[in-house]
Formats: sequence, C-alpha cells, structure tokens
Amino acid sequence: MAQLVRTLYDGYRDLMDNKSDPRVNNWAMMSSPFPTLAICLSYVYFVKVLGPKLMENRKPFDLRRVMIFYNLFQVIFSAWLFTEALCPTQSLLSGWGGYYSLRCQPVDYSNHPLAVRMAHGCWWYYFSKFTEFMDTIFFVLRKKSDHISTLHVIHHGCMPMSVWFGVKFTPGGHSTFFGLLNTFVHIVMYSYYLLSALGPKVQPYLWWKKYLTSLQMVQFILVMIHAFQLLFIECNYPKAFVWWIGMHATMFYFLFRDFYYAAYEKRKSSSLKKREEARRRNNEKQQQAESERKDAKENGAIYADQYKMATGYISDNGLRNRVFIDNTGFQK
Repeated sequence: MAQLVRTLYDGYRDLMDNKSDPRVNNWAMMSSPFPTLAICLSYVYFVKVLGPKLMENRKPFDLRRVMIFYNLFQVIFSAWLFTEALCPTQSLLSGWGGYYSLRCQPVDYSNHPLAVRMAHGCWWYYFSKFTEFMDTIFFVLRKKSDHISTLHVIHHGCMPMSVWFGVKFTPGGHSTFFGLLNTFVHIVMYSYYLLSALGPKVQPYLWWKKYLTSLQMVQFILVMIHAFQLLFIECNYPKAFVWWIGMHATMFYFLFRDFYYAAYEKRKSSSLKKREEARRRNNEKQQQAESERKDAKENGAIYADQYKMATGYISDNGLRNRVFIDNTGFQK
C-alpha cells in the first residue's frame, strides 16, 4: 500500500514539475490544482447550502447599484480578454486576428514576448472564472433561488478547474480559441445583464434574452468542431487536451440545449396549451348555454327578449298606471 501511494505521489510530482509549462509554475494558484479545487467546492457549498440557510430569515439585499458596477466591470474585463486573444500586441496579425491558424496551432513554450503575453492572457482568463462566481452569489443574497439552476452551478463550478489545466499545461495555442469565443459571448451576456439592472424602463428592449442561450450553444458547437478536427489531422498539440476541451464543450452544449428547451420551448408550448384549453372551455360553455336555451324554449319558458313585459308605477295623483315594454326588438 505504501509503495502504491509513493508511486502515485511520484507520478503526480513528475506531472506537475516536469510535464507542465515551467513558465507558469510560480504564478499565483499554478503550483497545485488543490487550491482551485477547494475554492470551487466552497463555491458550490455556499450557493447550494450555506448561503440559502443564512438568508432564510433575512430580507433580500438590494444590490441594484452593485450589480450595475459589477456587470460594467465584467463587460470591460471580457472585452480586454477578447482583444488579448485576438491581438495581444498592436498588430492584428499577432493572435487569433491573423497569426494563429484555425486548423492547427501548437503551443509556443518559448519566452518570445508574444508567447509569454498569450500565456499571461490565459491566466487572466482563468482568474475571470472566479469573478463570475458573483453571478450566483448575487442570486443567493437577493433570495432568487429559482435562478440557481443545476446548469448554472455546474457551469460556474467546473470552469475554474477546467481552465486551470489549460493554463498549467497548454497556455496558448489551439486551446485559446475557446477563450476567444467565450469572452466574446460574455461581452454580449454581461451587456444584457447591465441593461437589465438599469430597471424597468429598459425591459422592453431586452426581448433578445433567449438568443443569449442560442449564442452559447453556437459557441460550444464551434469549439467542438475546432477541437475534434485535430483527431483527424497531424498537429503538434496534446491529444489529451483535444478530448478535454471537446468533451467539455459537448457536455455544456447538451446542458444549455436542455435549459433552452425548458426555459423557452417548453414554456411556449405550455402557454399555447393553456390558451387552447381556455378557448375549448369557452366554446363548451357557449354550447351548453345554447343547449339550455333551446331546452327551455321547448318547455315553454318565457324570456325577456321574446315576449312583451309589463311594469307599473304610481303617479303623483295616486293612480296606478301599467306600461308594456316590447323587448322583442332588443339586441342580445
């Protein structure tokens, strides 16, 4: 048993010290995956257990202004990360803007300024996954528990750990295409959240909410195609990360697809069914009323719109007068 533990530990140390990118070994949170794992597990515990329990007997916090500044920060941060992946130097040909190949882009492990800057961009992208925890924490503090879906928690809880491996072993190259697309999606997404936080006056202009989920799904499809193509062509890029990124995108595509169906298509179908049911009940009531009317007519019942009606009143001189009102001409 002791020998097995020793072998596993030696293999782990060899992986961390010799198989990883030596440029990032001394960067914050990069020496070991366990701090990142601990933070992710703490996040899940807080948003699913501890947070709701602490807020159980408290009023929801009014975080409107905080959320406005937070979403504005995320838009700016995402835009900067996007430009770093697209063109980390002044030239548009320095990153995915032209220098990187969509077909095959090996990782540059050298100390070339462009390679080092791309690696730094990968670390900041990893850091951004922690700032996104605030999305869920705001839901907890505002007591919006219905917004904390399984998809939401899995997505935010897994991303820091997933990106950690990318920064540790492949900071740059083919895998950064995922970050390029993801930061662009986040520019759009946090812009929506920012507008939504501005209040009811902006709500009529936020009809495009469901298209955010569609954009997310398109993103994952593109990542799957981009990653899995390396299974069929020669490229000096680790096959393990081809599967890691490709399967990651596949998992989230199906999770987002299920969310889209439940949130929009199923709700739309349910709304149509309710309208059809209401229309059917209304027709049944009308038919029943018409049937009762016919039955009553056959049995000799008298209706105000079929016969003359008489009424009376007493005048000032004490005489009783009777007036006949012909209702046969009244419209129904």
